Amino acid sequence: MLDCTYESASSAAASKEVATEVPEQASVEITVEDSKTEQLVETDKGGKIEAPAVPVSGGPDIPSHAPYLLIGGGTASFAAARSIRARDPGARVLIVSEEPDLPYMRPPLSKELWFSDDSSVPETLRFKQWNGKERSIFFQPPSFYVSPQDLPSVENGGVAVLTGKKVVHMDVRGNKVKLDNGLEITYDKCLIATGGTPRNLPALERAGEEVQKRTTLFRKIEDFKSLEKISRNVESIVIIGGGFLGSELACALGRRARNSKLEVMQIFPEKGNMGKILPEYLSNWTTEKVRKEGVNVMPNTVVKSAKYQDDKVILKLKDGQTIKTDHVVAAVGLEPSVELAKSARMEVDSDLGGFRVNAELQARSNIWVAGDAACFYDLKLGRRRVEHHDHAVVSGRLAGENMTGAAKPYWHQSMFWSDLGPDVGYEAIGIVDSSLPTVGVFAKGTAKDTPRAVTQESGTGIRSESETEEVATSVNVSAGTASSAHPPQDGEDYGKGVIFYLREKVVVGILLWNIFNRMPIARKVIKDGEEHDDLNEIAKLFNIHED
Repeated sequence: MLDCTYESASSAAASKEVATEVPEQASVEITVEDSKTEQLVETDKGGKIEAPAVPVSGGPDIPSHAPYLLIGGGTASFAAARSIRARDPGARVLIVSEEPDLPYMRPPLSKELWFSDDSSVPETLRFKQWNGKERSIFFQPPSFYVSPQDLPSVENGGVAVLTGKKVVHMDVRGNKVKLDNGLEITYDKCLIATGGTPRNLPALERAGEEVQKRTTLFRKIEDFKSLEKISRNVESIVIIGGGFLGSELACALGRRARNSKLEVMQIFPEKGNMGKILPEYLSNWTTEKVRKEGVNVMPNTVVKSAKYQDDKVILKLKDGQTIKTDHVVAAVGLEPSVELAKSARMEVDSDLGGFRVNAELQARSNIWVAGDAACFYDLKLGRRRVEHHDHAVVSGRLAGENMTGAAKPYWHQSMFWSDLGPDVGYEAIGIVDSSLPTVGVFAKGTAKDTPRAVTQESGTGIRSESETEEVATSVNVSAGTASSAHPPQDGEDYGKGVIFYLREKVVVGILLWNIFNRMPIARKVIKDGEEHDDLNEIAKLFNIHED
């Protein structure tokens, strides 16, 4: 029996009109080549990939010239490096990273790493996926890379990572950058993939040094290590933020609290968890799910001020209440890192943030931008900026291709996913905004409809790398029946379902709730851009009625 839920909004958020010209070739029919079809991570066979200790380079160890210079050491840069080397096997690629670590994947920092019983995880950074298989957080072992000093001379080129260094100035006319130690590197082609920095709450920023010492802005490996240690040594932690990161960390810490004296609270201004993404009924259900994980969830809560007193952080709320805690985690969004815009004279989008680029992710004739920092032109949905792993993979890969002359537009609709532990997960694509009208179609879930089950079947834990190469070319609805739409019943358990986000009766976003490996179909529905009179029928494309 299918349940169909309708959720409307009095005013839907309209996308910003932009005057950017899209190349004519962008309108031709394109087949899907998804980031899920390409493994970024080398599968461990036999030995373990330990957390590499990488010395900070400097002086004579830094090459004076890099044919391909990639600024930023995250997923987008690594994907670009792989793409450049695939098209230009002799390429010499230099990645400059502020972090002390080699490129790694960020999603496990708030997901799987927390669910291991192995106390050595913070040191080894190896973890078990939902399917039980073990892997490293790093994309590749140290042996994959060449040293920066050897990059100019090594036979057949390679990829080098200059760690612990920051690019502080760009001379776009001279094709060179300056590092924070004063040294300069010239380049032929450059990618900016600087990502972003976690936002903080003004109330916490104003609170003084002692509060700052007891506040985590979660983003990097060092943040995971620090918070993991803190969680074992304090009595209470407050997580501020009800979005992806805040809810994932709340579930992770809540499970840990079951076997300890740790108290975990989550506070946010929305009515429920993921309130900016999920329709209200599903947001409410998610909030109850997080509570069952052992978290004291406080929606509709705003922090007015903070102070340190009697060895506690005291949060004063807008309604006059106070919360005392040992530690605070602020998970309130990301600020794109665009400090280079001034020296490079590059345009930053005033509404969305990030460097403005064209449909080919190009900002200048020999400068591209990818990942969180790119404000790009989406061929279907207009000007956008996306902060998810899959987008970093796909945009980085495309930027790398275009740096080697491909001249391809960014037509791909990247997906994102979030797991509330191994039993509840969702994948989404397009504009997924709870202020838009939505139509939800649900069915009873089975044991197969969980993140754990899908990773056991696919053999991989990072779902943006596991999608099949299937291309959805048709939206013909298969035979089957579906019930008429009706509002959700009180206490209903949303086992699995599809939520359509609409703008003027056209589907602009799709969220798959405990339904996996159906992204090609979702992309096809959005790409077609057609009005649909009965979304019950479209929901059948996702095999929602299958047991």
